[in-house]
Amino acid sequence: MKFIQISTTLATRAQVKAIADTLVSGKLAACAQIVGPIESIYRWRKKVERAKEWLCLIKAKSSSYKKIESEIKRLHPYEVPEIVAVPITSGSKEYLKWLAAEGQQNEGFRRS
Repeated sequence: MKFIQISTTLATRAQVKAIADTLVSGKLAACAQIVGPIESIYRWRKKVERAKEWLCLIKAKSSSYKKIESEIKRLHPYEVPEIVAVPITSGSKEYLKWLAAEGQQNEGFRRS
């Protein structure tokens, strides 16, 4: 079974918590960590911007990516949200076993 870590950033802790809660309680992700505030520097519409943001790191099965992306887009207030997934290439046997067990539960996810 393959796993990914997805990252997304939001303007407030409440926004990032809402996404993390939705993904974990909906069993799309095994866990989500909230980090912040962080400072983001980026180019937007030909101008360099700076913003205080909150980072969400989401661990899930690779096969859940499309559903997770859809939920993030549904809940995210940004016009172009950061949604980046990277493969988890290795990890402790016990942690990956836990991710696999949690990942088995999300096959029937339906948004309420």
